[in-house]
Amino acid sequence: MKKEELLEKEFVLSLKSVETENTLDLYFYRPVGYLLARAFRNTRVTPNMVTVVSIFIGAGSGHLFYFNKWSYSLTGILLLVLANLLDCVDGQLARLTGRKSEIGRILDGVAGDIWFILIYTAFALQLTHTFGTAWFFLPAIFSGLSHLVQANITDYYKTLHLYFVSKEKGCEFRSREQVRAQQQRTKKGLYRFFYFLYEAYTCLQEHLTPALQQLMKTLHERYGDDLPEMLRQDFRRQSRRLMKRYIDLLTFNGRTLVLFAVVLSGHVWVYFIYEGLVLNLVLWKSIRKHERMCRRISEKVANHAFG
Repeated sequence: MKKEELLEKEFVLSLKSVETENTLDLYFYRPVGYLLARAFRNTRVTPNMVTVVSIFIGAGSGHLFYFNKWSYSLTGILLLVLANLLDCVDGQLARLTGRKSEIGRILDGVAGDIWFILIYTAFALQLTHTFGTAWFFLPAIFSGLSHLVQANITDYYKTLHLYFVSKEKGCEFRSREQVRAQQQRTKKGLYRFFYFLYEAYTCLQEHLTPALQQLMKTLHERYGDDLPEMLRQDFRRQSRRLMKRYIDLLTFNGRTLVLFAVVLSGHVWVYFIYEGLVLNLVLWKSIRKHERMCRRISEKVANHAFG
């Protein structure tokens, strides 16, 4: 096998799945992240170290966005892009080296939340300074809470998709009961607190997706962990279509294209409308479509369409 083919194969192995990556990730973030992950592979740099560095770099963008100056805003955008690049590197490095951990996955999810909480705070402070009123913290808080829910459901759907790709790819898909059991096995301290947050995270996911929960219960009762290949293919086909049309708009790449335009224009209040109204409508539509898909598949299972 040629060196180029080996590198291409290794690049694919560094991804969770090609099916869950959007276009910008596949053609920019992941290829560059792969090169950095290969550079770190034989060093003492761990995936969690990369995640922590990305948190601090991303936090810097929020600070710069406060000043509402074009040069500062552009620098903040570059920092946020770099932070997201490192956020890709940590996962790719973990997969290339086998140094995966549940805590690393939780920490990876927290990173993006921290960036945007600080960005929304910076927007509110900037608008308070400009207009002389602290009322802008209300849409900032609403945007932050909306973002947390959107990111939560997006991660859930993408991790669920991996479950239908293969047992190995779907090993990160966890129920609330599984997370709670892991929390109880973890010693008291920071790690156990992370699992407490993870359980709350999973609780919200399951509460918002009743049809999905019923489907997973039905599949477990009928097939265990040995899902028919026809069922896997059917779910993945419909899930990919929903990701492309709706769910990808709720990812980092989907939201930051608008965020960057708003920041450079200087009218950051527009982003609160986009986050609180537009993206919440996309979230509602995504859940509605996904739940309908799960009900259709449940009906097929009940009718023995997959054997």
